[in-house]
Amino acid sequence: MKTKHFLLLILLFGVTSSIAQKAQTILITYHSKSGKTALMANAIAKGAAIDDDISIIIKPIEQTTTNDLLKADAIIVGSPVYNANVSSDVLKFIESWPFEGAPLKNKIGAAFVTGGGISSGEELVQVSILHAMLVFGMVVIGGDDWTAPFGAAAITNEPPFDSTMNDAFLLKAQNLGKRVATAVLRWHKK
Repeated sequence: MKTKHFLLLILLFGVTSSIAQKAQTILITYHSKSGKTALMANAIAKGAAIDDDISIIIKPIEQTTTNDLLKADAIIVGSPVYNANVSSDVLKFIESWPFEGAPLKNKIGAAFVTGGGISSGEELVQVSILHAMLVFGMVVIGGDDWTAPFGAAAITNEPPFDSTMNDAFLLKAQNLGKRVATAVLRWHKK
């Protein structure tokens, strides 16, 4: 009888361990004053929900902890565009990331932004975020095609894109989420 219990415990431990090892975490973190960058973050989360083995954490940067960064397999950072620059809140957030010992090395990274107008600096901000991720040793990826090479971007305050979030931008965000999730699953395939 003891042997059966022992074997059952080993079996349960093995199943539990394999389930615990399978879950991959995608952290989507952003700064959003107007709520438009938050809309993009939610669309990314929707796109990333392609597999039950993926856990998605979505948080504003002010609620994101170092522990969230360390536990994540992928980190997707979003910023509004301010004068063709990353918001100061996002910059301060990135400056707080742990550097010593390279704990973010080999995590997947991606970026998304919202800008007021066409050519107001969206790509510059995406590349700034991706550059920072590269400094931390992360593996960065862009969107799913040539129209979104640096991630997802939305125009939020220039006609004809001026009152509600355009569905085309939300689709780019969903596609970025799906691409990151696919990469995470491939990267961590055992």
